[in-house]
Amino acid sequence: MRSESAASRSGGTARSLLALLCVVAAGLFATVPARAADVRVLELEGAIGPASADYILRNLEDAEDARAALFVIRMDTPGGLDSSMRDIIKGILDSTVPVATWVAPQGSRAASAGTYILYASHVAAMAPATNLGAATPVSIGGGGGPLPMPGGQPEPGSPDGDGAGGSPEGEGEASEDGDQPGTAPQPKTALERKAINDAVAYIRGLAELRGRNAEWAERAVREAVSLSATEAVAENVADFVAADLDALLAQANGRTVTVQNAETTIDVSDPAVTRIEPDWRSEFLALITDPNIAYILMMIGIYGLILEFYNPGLGIPGITGAICLLLGFYALQMLPVSYAGLGLMFLGIALMVTEALTPSFGVFGVGGAIAFAFGSVMLMDTDLPAFQVSMPIIAAFVAASLGIFVFSLAAALRARREHVVSGREGMIGERATALGDFESAGRVRVLGEVWQARSDVPVRAGQELVVTAVDGLTVHVTPADEATGITEGSVPS
Repeated sequence: MRSESAASRSGGTARSLLALLCVVAAGLFATVPARAADVRVLELEGAIGPASADYILRNLEDAEDARAALFVIRMDTPGGLDSSMRDIIKGILDSTVPVATWVAPQGSRAASAGTYILYASHVAAMAPATNLGAATPVSIGGGGGPLPMPGGQPEPGSPDGDGAGGSPEGEGEASEDGDQPGTAPQPKTALERKAINDAVAYIRGLAELRGRNAEWAERAVREAVSLSATEAVAENVADFVAADLDALLAQANGRTVTVQNAETTIDVSDPAVTRIEPDWRSEFLALITDPNIAYILMMIGIYGLILEFYNPGLGIPGITGAICLLLGFYALQMLPVSYAGLGLMFLGIALMVTEALTPSFGVFGVGGAIAFAFGSVMLMDTDLPAFQVSMPIIAAFVAASLGIFVFSLAAALRARREHVVSGREGMIGERATALGDFESAGRVRVLGEVWQARSDVPVRAGQELVVTAVDGLTVHVTPADEATGITEGSVPS
């Protein structure tokens, strides 16, 4: 009996302990909060270039590694380079994290390349009083020069002829910005047709992938039409209007999007927002890929190396020049550079250096300045104003180069007029003192040295004489009071 009672008590104790552990565990699990949805917000402002593409792609990769719930690009751009735009779009299409492009704040725009990025995104949102569109290749809309794609050059191998998207003439009602269909400048050359058709095919492909309005996307390219935020939603170009980030997340929450060919539901009901700030790499790339900065770095590098060659051993000009030149070339290889313009710049500098080393009385210098000026203007192979070298900067460097050339030429001419101070010619016109009496031959002191001398007239000891010629180790002299036609640096006939 005692044994059964002990066993009963032992079993009851075990059950009590188990129940207590269950209660404690339930309490612990109840106090652990659910994991907040990681939302990354990145701001893209200004023209789209290599620096902004690198900035977006690196942070998008970080968001993928962290398995973020949503990656938001807050965008305000006038457009940008085609190569950078395509890099960003490839990153969005390959992303394992849903990407929402949000045209904000109010008054912002997603023009040209920004429209393509909006079309490629999983979620397209716009703040009130924003707009998008005007995706026509620059030269079609602005005229002149090579034809870049929206923000860049047409890709090689793009289709010719009519291409995807139908006729460029346009039909139906007037466009949203008031222009009549077909009034935009029409492509006239094969290069323009390639650019237009390539852009149309590209944006239509993005529209079909995301289920957005492909017809309006084509008109944005062919007719440069634009839409306001509310019109974009009505035309199925944007998904919704969001005045702030909270509104954006509220409307994006629960949406089903296609990520990596699989349907994914965005869950940002409990968001933990991380605002991404540019790091030193992004700021540095943005600085040196500014065409004006790249141009200045290249010129400082060239002039630094020239100065080092003129004055070997200084070190500082050569080291500074080499660093600046490498940074300038690194920036230029990321930008749409015209190699013809770059070649003209180097030709102009070479001609001006040649003028400084072997004066040709202006022929090389003037030609070099002209070649340098034309090369600087042609340097950037794009019509986008944001990627052009500033004309005042070009004028300043052309003026500085001309100043160096004029200074070198003036110094050469001045050296030709001045008295030669070394060698035999430097003794002509110098004063001499007779060391003794002589009638035809004797000795004189010239510039602290004793020379054999000849004279056509008798000379007295200590008499002041002037050197009129030098014959080997003998100088010809004449009394100073009779040397009226002899001046320093002249040779008597």
